Amino acid sequence: MKKEFVKVFQIAAVFIGTIVGAGLASGKEITQFFTSYGYKSFIGIILCGIFYICMCSIISRISIRYNLNSYSELINIVSPNFLGKITGFITTFYLVSSASIILAGSGAIMNQFFGIPKIIGTLIMATLALLTLMKETSGLIEINSLIVPSLIIVTSTILILYLMFYRDIITLDHMKNLGAKKDEWWLSTILYAGYNILCCSGVLVPLSTEMKKTKTMILGITLGSIGLTILCLFINLMLMLNQPYIYQYEIPLLYITNRFGKLMQLMLLIIIWLEMFSTEVSDVYSISKTLDRTFKLKYKYGIFLVIVIALPISQIGFTNLISTLYPIFGALSLFFICQCICFYIYKMK
Repeated sequence: MKKEFVKVFQIAAVFIGTIVGAGLASGKEITQFFTSYGYKSFIGIILCGIFYICMCSIISRISIRYNLNSYSELINIVSPNFLGKITGFITTFYLVSSASIILAGSGAIMNQFFGIPKIIGTLIMATLALLTLMKETSGLIEINSLIVPSLIIVTSTILILYLMFYRDIITLDHMKNLGAKKDEWWLSTILYAGYNILCCSGVLVPLSTEMKKTKTMILGITLGSIGLTILCLFINLMLMLNQPYIYQYEIPLLYITNRFGKLMQLMLLIIIWLEMFSTEVSDVYSISKTLDRTFKLKYKYGIFLVIVIALPISQIGFTNLISTLYPIFGALSLFFICQCICFYIYKMK
């Protein structure tokens, strides 16, 4: 029983760590996809959590039933057509781009706050990622089992401090009066959930096959989704109460923690860097598993190849390209989700 509970916790930690990147930990993603839609953003976050539980459970069941080991195998089985090939190619390209940007971001953060040359900061991230990835799935579980609790502790501490000093303004009427900068919150919720589900499938598929037990996986996914939903609700609450100032900052949560001293800012920056690291490991892991299954390139060679490709790209800069790819990737993820649902209903029953 104890071993099963540990496995459920580990799955939940990996699930949260895979979805929470620097964008979510900094508050930027929540600001863009939820906070700007006003008080209805809370509904969107809850629906997003429910969507995660339903879709990731379906993906896990398919992976275990068909003994799948990579996102490319999942895409091929649910979408064995031209659209599936496009989805697979763009997913791989997107993950490589994401890994490159994270390496560049690591160098930028270390340079800005610690005075370390950018290339050294990038190489530190790449080296640590390689060392972790050499342990395969166990490495992924270990880092997320450490990083995710740290994320929850730091975010909860910021929230508690905020509640202590600003509890007078935390009322439903006040939040309703703040208004919304955008409409169509439901579309933003679906796109955000779809994007994250396709991204995390690269980790979820091999993890499901290794765990083998459907019940354990679904419990872990459910626990992870609930934890992630609560975390996002906490962040969204603080961001809502700091409108419109948050829209001026690349790291909105850093603006909020500014009033609580340098130590809290430093703790948040460390968490953001750790979440970048977690996403880097997840991205490279996902691609390497696909290279192993599709091109018969051994996993350990694959991780070196991906890092070697990502390093020079990280020095060029890819931000505009990935911003252009995002809407395409979001749309493809919705097609992919629809195909997963159809496959589950007609082929799994």
